[in-house]
Amino acid sequence: MNDKNALLEDYDAEQKVEKNLDFRFLLLVYMVMCVGFLLILPKIYIKNQIYYMSRDISKLYGEYSILKEENRVLKQNLENMRFKNQILDSIFIN
Repeated sequence: MNDKNALLEDYDAEQKVEKNLDFRFLLLVYMVMCVGFLLILPKIYIKNQIYYMSRDISKLYGEYSILKEENRVLKQNLENMRFKNQILDSIFIN
């Protein structure tokens, strides 16, 4: 019985011993985190750049569409003015 109690006391004492992290483990954890950041940060940067560029492209395409429609209206007005000019010239000449 004495051996059993001694064994249990040794086991309890071993369980109570605090196991601190050593420097190498801490260094390993920091290195893994740095590698993770080095892999993730460029991806985030590239996605942000793609987002901002696509937003600019969308804005420019909207402006392009507006200018194209405005150009069509101006061409139609010019054609109407030419037509009126030709009619007025033919009326005043006769």
